[in-house]
Amino acid sequence: MPNLQQVTDVLETLYPLRYAESWDAPGLIVGDLDAPVTRIAFAADPTRAVVEQAVSGHADLLVCHHPLLFRAVHEVSGAGVHGAIVSELYRNGCALWVGHTNADAAYRGVGQAAADAFGLLDQRPLTPIDDPESAHPVGTGRVGRLAEPIPLRDFAKRVAHELPHTEYGIQVAGDLDAPVRTVAVLPGSGDSMFDEVRASGVDVYVTSDLRHHPATDALEQARWEAELRRRGLHAGSGDKHMRPALINTPHSAIESLWFRYALEDVPAAVQARTGQSLTAWWITMRTDPWDMVVR
Repeated sequence: MPNLQQVTDVLETLYPLRYAESWDAPGLIVGDLDAPVTRIAFAADPTRAVVEQAVSGHADLLVCHHPLLFRAVHEVSGAGVHGAIVSELYRNGCALWVGHTNADAAYRGVGQAAADAFGLLDQRPLTPIDDPESAHPVGTGRVGRLAEPIPLRDFAKRVAHELPHTEYGIQVAGDLDAPVRTVAVLPGSGDSMFDEVRASGVDVYVTSDLRHHPATDALEQARWEAELRRRGLHAGSGDKHMRPALINTPHSAIESLWFRYALEDVPAAVQARTGQSLTAWWITMRTDPWDMVVR
């Protein structure tokens, strides 16, 4: 059977650590490299409930998108929840590997999985990474087109339908009757990328965690440019409609679409490299934090 070193080598071939942002620290977080791996669980977040489910399923390895230790820590004692999780993993022989911004940018990674789910064709990265070792375009986010234009309201329903259920759903800003032809997708927190999205000239931007001020500024600029175009002046891109419209999605929900691919790709790559088969499953419990929405 493969050991943890062999499986992490596969993971870091599929989702190279060199793609990670400078502030990020993905990779192996917990585990003994010579430990055998026969069962892998995938989940968006390494919460206590997720870890308990992985352990109860006798997982040897838990692969998550979000880090357990997002910021610097100086202790992992039982006084804190992170220490409790590390202890639970080690006591039960379950390793933890994280594919964060490296998996965002990879081929068949987080960005591509979401863009494919929403029906985008002719895709390219929103911010490319120059990687001569990759046979495919890689980078953060995806830009593509729909097979046929559809109104924003219908495209928003498509997005909502593809996402795992959350209590607070999605939010949409823009002309609901405007045709959507081109789309930018950035799973995860995306309001730092408005300049790149506007430069791409897309009709709608699908992302998460949009804060009030950046989103308001982006919408106001889009409305003003649309008004200038209606006056016959050159501003921005497109026709009379404001661009881009915004679709704000639950953070972990959109990123978890990646596991549709990882569930196939990781066991297949391990089999190809080691000749050994693995059991893999997706822990689909909701890990977005909100339990109730009051309107």
